[in-house]
Amino acid sequence: MRHPLNAAATVILAALVASAMAPGLGRAQGQSQQVPMPPGGFKLPPSAPVKPYKSVAVTLPTPFDDASFIAFRKQLGEIAQHKDRAALTKVVVEKGFFWVQDKDIADKRKSGIANLATAIDLDAKDDSGWAALMGYANEPTAAALPERAGIMCGPADPNIDSKAFEALVASTQTTPPDWGYPLKDGVEVRSAGKPDAPVVEKLGLALVRVLPDTAPPPDNSNQPPFLHVALPSGKTGFVPMEALSGIGGDAMCYVKDAGGWKITGYFGGASQ
Repeated sequence: MRHPLNAAATVILAALVASAMAPGLGRAQGQSQQVPMPPGGFKLPPSAPVKPYKSVAVTLPTPFDDASFIAFRKQLGEIAQHKDRAALTKVVVEKGFFWVQDKDIADKRKSGIANLATAIDLDAKDDSGWAALMGYANEPTAAALPERAGIMCGPADPNIDSKAFEALVASTQTTPPDWGYPLKDGVEVRSAGKPDAPVVEKLGLALVRVLPDTAPPPDNSNQPPFLHVALPSGKTGFVPMEALSGIGGDAMCYVKDAGGWKITGYFGGASQ
């Protein structure tokens, strides 16, 4: 999803970092001794070579402009801003909350708010759970959940030709988490991970490959982080992390009852 500083783009980066981690790091099974560092340190596995690829168009999701939902999102934002758990409880279903990862892992013995709090780590000391909630409140897109009538989930995914995407992944020897899409047409691609670096190209509304060797942390804390991307032309460059979004990722789900909109489920969330 698109949390503050664009968590949906962060999803891409997190997936790439996770896939780049060598298996078996940490402590050996059944031993307390740490696995020794090999000469030269651990190295990332080689990624697929960068080469030109066929552009696959993306149609951006549109805002869900239901007036009552817009008002609900505003209310949810105020709740998140004040970290008001009592008020949040009132806008979460009491029963029937679902939390889906590879299956529904919601504890049906617990209330909806208890399951939501676990899913988004609402009690995290760094307030990241409340920040996540604010991100959902600021997310204008949502789409109907086909398998559950009357339920809307956001952020909505873009419209992509699934067969074209499958062919793209196969032809580039990549995986789906290696790909993202720009949040607007014309995002500038720069020659280095700096906002004043020369512009080498602009992104159209199409899938773009995100490379694992992402840009180094900015020297200036006020400078936005950048992602290293490969373009359909075969060139590479850097774009602000906040300008890209991942495909899929976490999503909050809502249902409207006689009392108004309520949070009724979640996709993704904290590891269990």
